[in-house]
Amino acid sequence: MSFSQERLYQVLLAPQISEKATYVAEKNEQVIFRVVNSATKPEIKAAVELLFKVQVDSVQILNVKGKVKRTSRGMGRRQDWKKAFVCLKAGQEINFVEGGAA
Repeated sequence: MSFSQERLYQVLLAPQISEKATYVAEKNEQVIFRVVNSATKPEIKAAVELLFKVQVDSVQILNVKGKVKRTSRGMGRRQDWKKAFVCLKAGQEINFVEGGAA
C-alpha cells in the first residue's frame, strides 16, 4: 500500500512518555505513540518507518476514552484519543532524546 507523505506526517501526534510506557519499551521493545483518531495500523507502520528509519514488526491500537471532569459550568468531558503500541524488530530502537533512530 502506498500512502501520501502528507498524510503520514500527520498520523503521529506525539510519543506517549510515562512510567508505564518506558517499562513497556524496555520489556517488549515497543514504543507508544499518540495518533490521529482516524489512523489505521498500516498507516502508523508506514509513518514510523518513514520518520524514524526503523523496521516495524507489528502495531496494536488502543482507543482511550476521555475522562469526565467537573468545570465551573458543570460536567464536561475530554476528547477520546487513540494510542498505538509499535513493536520494533529485534535490534531496532528509537531514541527521542537525540530526535532520531539509534
